[in-house]
Amino acid sequence: MPVTVFMPEGTPETKVLATRQYGARVIIAGKNFDEAYAAAKREQLATGAAFVHPFEDLAIIEGQATVAMEMLQQCPDLDTIVVPAGGGGLLAGTAIAAKLMRPEIRVIGVQARAASSIASIFHGTNNTAVPFLPTMAEGIKVKEPGKLTTKIIQAYVDDVITVSEQEIASAILFMLEREKMLVEGAGAAAVAAMLFRHLPFDSARTGVIVSGGNFDIARLEECRKTATDIGTASSY
Repeated sequence: MPVTVFMPEGTPETKVLATRQYGARVIIAGKNFDEAYAAAKREQLATGAAFVHPFEDLAIIEGQATVAMEMLQQCPDLDTIVVPAGGGGLLAGTAIAAKLMRPEIRVIGVQARAASSIASIFHGTNNTAVPFLPTMAEGIKVKEPGKLTTKIIQAYVDDVITVSEQEIASAILFMLEREKMLVEGAGAAAVAAMLFRHLPFDSARTGVIVSGGNFDIARLEECRKTATDIGTASSY
């Protein structure tokens, strides 16, 4: 089936190339997710194509809920699941599945401090200026989270916290050095929350969702320099 995928400027080239290799047409539009989304909606209206939203869609949320279901099937004694959040689809799906299977489990969302719209809404501070700055966690850089996902998150998620660019960079290096896994900034955000002890309570059995590996190797030096402010992974 012909597919056109809209991505914003600054999307890792690895993600663009992989999507094209799967057979999709990729259009780079806008400086961020929200501008790319607007361009995609204009294309949909002009062509009449079916529109698949990345997070504001119940079917997408249900699909992402299967991650938590598999985690709890493999590790039924988890007491906390930590989830990166941008538009909120993965976090909303995780919360629904986890709370239905284990009502007592705690679900924590993590955002980049540079783009913390969900955290601001969750904590009732969205009446103040919310930062929307460059971040290496481009996969979760969303200015306007979904209305549906926000309702689910407010109902089922226990907390939403933020991490800095230095912490995200350090988490990327940590995963590369210790786990031999190249993780993109969005996935590393959840790892950073653990490494730098940002969880609001103690947890004996914690599951962390590492949501992607679309990271340009050329940016590793930039990542290392960013992490230098608080020490590299070897200091943990």
